[in-house]
Amino acid sequence: MPKYFKLSEFTCKCGCGLNNIDPIFVQTLDVIREHAGKPPGIPLIINSGCRCAARNKQEGGSDTSSHLTGHAVDIRCFSTATRFKIVASALLHGLNRIGIGKTFIHLDNDPAKPPNVFWLY
Repeated sequence: MPKYFKLSEFTCKCGCGLNNIDPIFVQTLDVIREHAGKPPGIPLIINSGCRCAARNKQEGGSDTSSHLTGHAVDIRCFSTATRFKIVASALLHGLNRIGIGKTFIHLDNDPAKPPNVFWLY
């Protein structure tokens, strides 16, 4: 069981009920949250977790989005200092597929995709 998250936070927002989130990914997110800005850590608010194909299309996600397979989240983030702490903690704890948006950070651990990449939205 996650320490800082409810599994429902990762459920597709369209109402279909899809929640195929990778449990190892959730454990990593717990560790990242705890170590980003100790104590007591920075809350990670999930804007988007699992997505069904229809919701992914509405969000403008790619056909190969890691959200479809339960290997990605978008975390709300408005502050540059908070963004730095979250990204630094993610890298420290092995997440190295990171997308940076103006109001969110995309983190994923998709084993089917190349590691060690950053991108901008």
